[in-house]
Amino acid sequence: MLQKSEFGRALASGSGIEELMDDLGHALADAHGTMRMLGGGNPAHIPAVQEVWRHRMSDLLADGGAYDRMLANYDPPAGNTAFRDAVAGLLEREYGWPVTRENVVVTAGGQTAFFYLFNLLAGQFAEEKRTILLPLAPEYIGYANQGIAPGLFESAEPDIEFLPNHRFKYRIDFARLPLSDRTGAICLSRPTNPSGNVLTDEEILRLDSVAREAGIPLIIDNAYGAPFPGIIFREVRPIWNENIILTLSLSKLGLPGTRTAVIVARPEIIRAVSSLNAVVGLANGNIGQTLVRPIVESGDILRLSREVIRPYYEAKSRQALGWIDEYFDDSLDYHVHVSEGALFLWLWFRGLPISAEELYVRLKERGVLIVPGHYFAVGMPADWRHAHECIRLSFAMEDQVVREGIEILARTVAEAYRGE
Repeated sequence: MLQKSEFGRALASGSGIEELMDDLGHALADAHGTMRMLGGGNPAHIPAVQEVWRHRMSDLLADGGAYDRMLANYDPPAGNTAFRDAVAGLLEREYGWPVTRENVVVTAGGQTAFFYLFNLLAGQFAEEKRTILLPLAPEYIGYANQGIAPGLFESAEPDIEFLPNHRFKYRIDFARLPLSDRTGAICLSRPTNPSGNVLTDEEILRLDSVAREAGIPLIIDNAYGAPFPGIIFREVRPIWNENIILTLSLSKLGLPGTRTAVIVARPEIIRAVSSLNAVVGLANGNIGQTLVRPIVESGDILRLSREVIRPYYEAKSRQALGWIDEYFDDSLDYHVHVSEGALFLWLWFRGLPISAEELYVRLKERGVLIVPGHYFAVGMPADWRHAHECIRLSFAMEDQVVREGIEILARTVAEAYRGE
């Protein structure tokens, strides 16, 4: 039997994100298409976006030197210099941020970025243990097992605002934030994965003020938000200063296979992450940076996000919500979080007689994959009942798949409430 170190027990003993990605991989590889994959975060194959990447690859193939450099050369540990210049130039030009390439580092996807950041800013220090504060539970499933040291996260239970038509919204309870001298950083996703919640500009600035007063960074996970990929259905402005660590990703632009993310932060954090890149992986992959750099330099990445990607997902969200209203019995005690961004709907079945885990099993047997809510209760007590009454489903798949999945979900939930 394999004897695992503390590191191995923490990271190599199974996790929610491993189960999610395993289900996703098998479903996408299923040639017969028998599983309705409403669980994973794989972006849709938007034809107009896919065409951009095909054209870019054709351009690279036509330019033998550029193609060879992309595949045959190592980049520096911080990332391709021209790509970092392009990202910094876009942010300075569009938003007036005082950034240069020294504020930008590339990592092998957002998951890697957060593994670096969390363990850099929290965990075991010389004389104390520090934690990451998640101010609005539930939060991203992929954070949960990132800590080398156990107990890395503390979370705050949200205020819940009930809205008409079976809708609700989470709000930060600033009075109950478990901030202490042991807090190493505050972190949130915007839009929030899983709920699709979007913190207002005022809430972000208030959290930034709280972080500054405590002398710690505020980390904003921007995998779905502004300025790109722009899967955010309300008007907000990107916010950054030297106390904010902003992460960006190419995945939801339609390039998850390139595993490319960007961190924008003050130079000392950039240098630390660059060092981690060198030790863990020598350098980053070149393909994503090379494909995207020209549309970053031109600013077309913002137009693509604003005019193609956002409208596509916003329409998908409205359509999925319409099917929920059509198929769910109005007498059921179900609630859907307002959809303000990202690829998901977050459903709460208040008083559900079975757990969300059991609902997951029943749905999987009927050819529908969702994600049970307890995986997103990062840093919360295991018996937080609310999380065991919630599920996340994706609306990014083909319309027929989403519609069939919601219809089966509605029927299965109704049976559970009836005790069947």
